[in-house]
Amino acid sequence: MSEESRVEDGNDSLVDPWDGDSRLPDFFGDAWSAVETFHAYLVEEGELRGLIGPREVARLWERHMLNSAAVVPFLPDHGVIVDVGSGAGLPGVVVAAMRPAAQVILVEPMERRVAWLEDVVERTRLTNVEVRRARAQELDGAVEADAVTARAVASLDKLYRWTAPLVREGGSIVAMKGAKAAEELAAAAKVMRSVGLIDGRVHEATTIAGIEPTRVVSAVRGRGARVR
Repeated sequence: MSEESRVEDGNDSLVDPWDGDSRLPDFFGDAWSAVETFHAYLVEEGELRGLIGPREVARLWERHMLNSAAVVPFLPDHGVIVDVGSGAGLPGVVVAAMRPAAQVILVEPMERRVAWLEDVVERTRLTNVEVRRARAQELDGAVEADAVTARAVASLDKLYRWTAPLVREGGSIVAMKGAKAAEELAAAAKVMRSVGLIDGRVHEATTIAGIEPTRVVSAVRGRGARVR
C-alpha cells in the first residue's frame, strides 16, 4: 500500500487503510470468514470493553490481525496449541482460524476477557477452540502442548519459566517480540538452560507487502529435558 493512500486527515484516524484490501482474503484463505468476523467484532466492541485503545481501531489489520498471523508458520498444523495471556484473542483466535486441525486453548486469567473470548468463539463459530480462565503457571500438569504462543505477556525469562512445563518434549514456545528481541533472547539464556529449552532463534516473519515484519522468537523443549 502506497504512502499516499495512508495520508491521514482530521477524520481518518478512525479509518483503517487496509479495510477492503483485496489481498487480505487471499492471504487468510479458508480462515478469512472467521478472521473477518473477529476483526469486525473488535471494531464494534473492542474499545468499549477495554481490549484495545481508540487509536488501535484504525490499525487493527496491520498491528494486530496480520501481526498475529505472522506467528502461524512457526506452529504445527495439528496437535495442541496453547495461547497464554490471550487477552483480546491475539494471536490465539487468528491462530485457531488458520490452524483448523489443531486444538487451540486460549488461557486468560481475567474474567471479563474470558467472557469476551467465549463471545468471540461463538461469533466466529470456531470449533477447535477452548477458553480456560487461568494463569499459565496454574496449568502445569493439566495440559501438554505441542506449541505455546504469547504476545505482549512477559519478558522471555519469565515467559519461559511459566510456560516450559506446559510444552511436551520436542514442542516449542513461540513468542512475538519487538525490536529488542535478540537482546531479550540472549538475556534469557540461563533460564532457557534451566527449563530445558534449546535452539532459541529470532525470525523476521512477513505477511503482506507493505506490512512491517514481525519478530518471532522460537525455542524448543529439548528431548529428555527436565524443568528445574
